[in-house]
Amino acid sequence: MSNSSGQRIPVNRYGLTEVYSPADAKPNVDVIFIHGLNGDPHNTWTTEVSKVFWPSQLLPPVLEDEKARVLVYGYDANVTSFTDGVSKDKIHNHAETLVADVYSNRKLRKAGERPIIWVTHSLGGLVVKRALIHSSEIRGVRTEHLRSVFVSTYGILFLGTPHHGSDIAQWGNRLEWICSAVLPKKIVDTEPQLVDALKSNNETLQNIDRQFAQLMTRFHIYFFHEGKPTNLKGTLRFIVDETSASPTAPDVERAVIQADHSNMCKFENDSAPGFERVVEGIQRYAEEAPATIAQRWDAEKKERSTVIQAEAAELFSSRGSRSPAGHGLTASAASIKAIPQSDSSSTFGGSSLGRQHKALPPAEGQASFDENWMLEDVTNAKSMA
Repeated sequence: MSNSSGQRIPVNRYGLTEVYSPADAKPNVDVIFIHGLNGDPHNTWTTEVSKVFWPSQLLPPVLEDEKARVLVYGYDANVTSFTDGVSKDKIHNHAETLVADVYSNRKLRKAGERPIIWVTHSLGGLVVKRALIHSSEIRGVRTEHLRSVFVSTYGILFLGTPHHGSDIAQWGNRLEWICSAVLPKKIVDTEPQLVDALKSNNETLQNIDRQFAQLMTRFHIYFFHEGKPTNLKGTLRFIVDETSASPTAPDVERAVIQADHSNMCKFENDSAPGFERVVEGIQRYAEEAPATIAQRWDAEKKERSTVIQAEAAELFSSRGSRSPAGHGLTASAASIKAIPQSDSSSTFGGSSLGRQHKALPPAEGQASFDENWMLEDVTNAKSMA
């Protein structure tokens, strides 16, 4: 495998691998590829004959002006990893790990607020949807940094992802077809219990569909469906048909790729069917994302600051007129203000409650805060109250 300059880049089987980054500039956006059932971070996106790995060989030249960094993500995607085991929601386990890995990779590069664009294939789209649901729900003081993945996400391109699951029986059939299309025949024939287990998990998949619907308007969405059927034991069938892969929804884009389910995410050259549609979508999102995501981070920081002030006021009110540090005062939300952070990656790179924010000078008639009293003490005191 090689990047656009011909340099070979090894791809990790698990976790994130950066396959391209601008050599002469700081990246403005991260484009992350997520494979589906029985896929891997290299082969899913590589043509079978010519071995073209398009995320690093075809995509970077198109994104030169947008200064995009391109990454692929790998995880255990065999059938058992999607079925019931110790955990009743294996997709949620994948989602938690994905959020943690993406956060860690970006935080170490001081890029926690950089916009994210996701490119997903098949059930990988469900993992991303579950990851965004998980990230959006995080509010805890010690875990709020993981919310950065949700805040930073601008757009998602879904290639052959099953979305529409209102019919439980149809869900089961569709999952069985996906297994038949992507798994070796001997596994489908000799281990039918694995396929049955995946089919039995369709209620979990439906829940993801419903929960994500509440978040969709926040993101730019591009649905792609397969234009050619797959041969399943002599029967030609669309693995994820247009109704499921490209559901009609307000303000989303829809398009067909003239390839079957397994090959719709592989492009041999820039004239391959569907390449221009997919890459144009990525390029447009990469161009638009920085301004929008910067505004969302501003709003996120303001909201968090408001919450901090309210929590501090509530704490002081409940503890009377003494501060946690032992200094007398009459506290109010107006007497505390979180100082904006200079590190653009750190609003959720470390809890804002754990940073050394000094209080503003007291209002007339109020006792002074100790000069080194920090807002962190508010949180500590609240936990002991």
